[in-house]
Amino acid sequence: MNTLFSIGNKEERKKVSWLRRRLWLNYRSASGTNHWFRRRVTRPGWTVLGGIFAAGLMGVDTNLSVAYQAFVFLIILFVFSVIASRFAGAKLLVERSLPRYGTAGSPLRYDVTVTNSTQRPQHGLSVMENLPDPRPSLLQFGCTPEPGEERRNWFDRKFLVYRWRWLMKQNKQATARERVVPVLAPNSSGQVAMELLPLRRGVMRMPGVSIACPDPIGLFRKLIPMPQPESVLILPKRYRVHSLALPGTQQYQQGGVALAASVGESEEFISLRDYRAGDPLRKIDWKSWARTGKPIIKEYVDEYFVRHGLILDTFSGPADADEFEEAVSIAASFACTVQNQDSLLDLMFIGLRAYCFTMGRGVGHVEQLLEVLAGVRPCPDHDFVALERLIVRHAPGLSGCLCVLLDWDEPRRHLVRALRTIGVPVMVILVVKAGASMAVDPGPLADVPASFHVVESGKVEEGLARL
Repeated sequence: MNTLFSIGNKEERKKVSWLRRRLWLNYRSASGTNHWFRRRVTRPGWTVLGGIFAAGLMGVDTNLSVAYQAFVFLIILFVFSVIASRFAGAKLLVERSLPRYGTAGSPLRYDVTVTNSTQRPQHGLSVMENLPDPRPSLLQFGCTPEPGEERRNWFDRKFLVYRWRWLMKQNKQATARERVVPVLAPNSSGQVAMELLPLRRGVMRMPGVSIACPDPIGLFRKLIPMPQPESVLILPKRYRVHSLALPGTQQYQQGGVALAASVGESEEFISLRDYRAGDPLRKIDWKSWARTGKPIIKEYVDEYFVRHGLILDTFSGPADADEFEEAVSIAASFACTVQNQDSLLDLMFIGLRAYCFTMGRGVGHVEQLLEVLAGVRPCPDHDFVALERLIVRHAPGLSGCLCVLLDWDEPRRHLVRALRTIGVPVMVILVVKAGASMAVDPGPLADVPASFHVVESGKVEEGLARL
């Protein structure tokens, strides 16, 4: 069967045209070949390849130039290196020590231990991380347009070179440089300090590492794969946020803080007193009764404390991917400021279903909430009304709301208007595309302009500094 038509299942092939299947196959092959050569050819090797190309151009006419002799010599030299690299290698063991968490945009440092199990020393080895393949699938390439693709010329829209580049960039989870392994004596180990830069939040799969063994000349290398499938949870990028006085005051919480942490109701103990007719038996302090000889009652009082809602807008499409990531980072940044405040924070968003996670005052830790945010995905297929229902259901116990929104249309304005109607103060942070922050109408927040902030994608840190 033709390889081109055996790619993908029947449903995928129906959705992708013949031309796009052909383009996908060609781009995928070219990208794979480029990756293969970049990992194996050393810097001196690329110099030799450049010399082969230059000598080939200058030595076309063998009667006028002797450059063809350099051309033949360099080709023989490079071919010898490729053949010799096949015999390079050693019996090695690799152990990787990965941290539990990383942060998008911040270097992730860890150690790799390489053990030489042979009776001879090993020189010139390098370690490189095997990262997940960023090449898009056939369905992704055929059905996911690049933002602004409709504005490109006919040729670019037809052959989709820029779409391929954009998808490769979107799928790339991290970048990592190879590190040189110190000289390994026979039956000894050496540590290599690795550094990886995560580009995307979420679970990053790390299939293993490769050990590069150069040929005797040093032009070409043999890669020895060392499978070690592990994963690291990459948390959202966080920005520096000053301690922000969020709107709202303390509200009565039925059951107190314990209700947010467990099932059932409880109250805050304040004192002991004598039994009065009609007091419930469950409030009797039996130890005090045994000690004093008369019934003693435990007195409780319901707690009032600050409880804020952090609303994350997840209703975005592929064209708003950058804005959505910035919104998640803003939510994570504010969540990190609450851990030092005597209050609760309810993170509310819509994913596969409605979610509400509580953090603060011993109920939950910031790491847990960041783990939740690391896995948040956009849900363009849901209706914004679902989020509004979730928020209104929790609104009576909220002291105030911080809304991180991706649009300022009528449904979102209606939500802000409804919260203010029932007495919940609201602060809105609207994330827009770069250059689109001019003349945004605050709408229902026109009377409190200090509670409405517009932040441009790519300038979030500057925008948050002005809050």
